[in-house]
Amino acid sequence: MSWIVGLTGGIGSGKTQVSNTFASLGVPVIDTDLISHAITAPNGLAINAIREAFGSALIDASGKLDRDKMRDLVFNDPQARKKLEGILHPIIAEVTMASVAQHAKAPYVVIVVPLLAESPAWIERCNRILVIDCDVSTQIERVMQRSGLSREQVLNIIASQATRDDRKAIANEVIVNESTLEALTQQVTRLHEYYLRLAASNSAK
Repeated sequence: MSWIVGLTGGIGSGKTQVSNTFASLGVPVIDTDLISHAITAPNGLAINAIREAFGSALIDASGKLDRDKMRDLVFNDPQARKKLEGILHPIIAEVTMASVAQHAKAPYVVIVVPLLAESPAWIERCNRILVIDCDVSTQIERVMQRSGLSREQVLNIIASQATRDDRKAIANEVIVNESTLEALTQQVTRLHEYYLRLAASNSAK
């Protein structure tokens, strides 16, 4: 099994930019958000279970999960959220680890898990945890610019996630993403060299 770096951060922190930079350096990157979308697409692995648990009203005309309806439902109903997570999380984990196994010859693999700090199971799967951090004001500005959400909506999302301190408490490494893309790329490149050394020394044991 490959050496695993878990990459996480709050909404708007820059996880995608960081994971894209790792990918450009030749590191296999597995994004659990993309897997979540794939398994809730038409004929996705989770669709039948979601239909059985929540009814056909939560599946749209194309056969995929109606994310807007589901978001409204789970936002107001903690039991519904637990039920949905009980369906999605085991499938996401299974697909993710199968993808990791396909990259057994890579020095290391990056897994992007937005809610890693909230999941002891994901923390255990990782050899290192990299947290992307920035001020809450920066998060709000970035998310409003890219998504058109209101300030209140962004704050609600941030409030539903682990705090910055929670994430930093589980971190082995932290990238502060408050500057330029060039500065971010330099930080990722340095970490890449560090992770190559760590992975090599680990495999030599």
